[in-house]
Amino acid sequence: MNRKILSFQIDPQEAGTRLDRCLSRLIPGSSRTYLQKLIAEGLVTSEGTALTVPRYPVRAGMRVTVEVPEPESTEPVAEPFDFPILYEDEAMLVIAKPAGVVVHPAAGNPTGTVVNALLGRYPHLAETLACTSGRPGIVHRLDKDTSGCLVIAKTPEAQYKLSSAFAWRETGKTYLAIVRGVPRRPEGEITGLIGRHPVNRQKMAVVERNGKLAVTRYRLVRSGIINGVPVSLMEVKILTGRTHQIRVHLSSIGIPVLGDATYGGTAAALSGIGRQMLHAWKLKIPHPLTGEELEFTAPVPEDFQTTLNLF
Repeated sequence: MNRKILSFQIDPQEAGTRLDRCLSRLIPGSSRTYLQKLIAEGLVTSEGTALTVPRYPVRAGMRVTVEVPEPESTEPVAEPFDFPILYEDEAMLVIAKPAGVVVHPAAGNPTGTVVNALLGRYPHLAETLACTSGRPGIVHRLDKDTSGCLVIAKTPEAQYKLSSAFAWRETGKTYLAIVRGVPRRPEGEITGLIGRHPVNRQKMAVVERNGKLAVTRYRLVRSGIINGVPVSLMEVKILTGRTHQIRVHLSSIGIPVLGDATYGGTAAALSGIGRQMLHAWKLKIPHPLTGEELEFTAPVPEDFQTTLNLF
């Protein structure tokens, strides 16, 4: 089997980090499970010695080599690119992702994703980026039905730096959410662990153990009524990036995102709401090459604005 050889020198800020966690940032798009498999098979080495323990703490300056088996037939298909571009230079691209679009190919969504469109616009990404699972350029994700700012790396250095910025919470993420109900307090902070739902493993939930710390801050912008149902527009900032974080946290305080069937945001009187009303509105992030802090704003999409106009 052909193998791709990747070599990395560990930055000082990564010192003490678990090997599998560090590799997940060095090789964005690769799951921890996949990387742990490479480690167990002896395909991750340092100075000729196999590193076979996923929790091994890496050291600053050490060089790690990874032998990545070439995928047999998992290359995503290139498709036309038709997304609004908010910013672009030689290192990165920022788009306004529409609702209804999946970020990368997965089971049930092999085409029609952001990655497919990226390969249509930049065919070289699949070769130049250290990607092992069909996700070239992807450094963070948005849910399928969440619209807004999505950052994409165009070079290996940018991919590593941008992934690290998200991992080390060097970004500022502000969302707009239309919710069902009105918060008891006009602003506040929700802090707790988020993990898999104990019964429905397809959902996330606020849990007491076996979860990851999540911090969400919210502010009520305005409230009103749609077809007899109380609704509110919220500005939400997340200090962490857990799966479904905003949806889970807002639902936990009784104001689920409007249109979110998974976490209780649907209502018979609002059957015309076709998706969860969540929009990644603003994003602050350091430029991967210069370190300059950049801020991007994704315009509110038409369906979101139409819902706002109802109250």
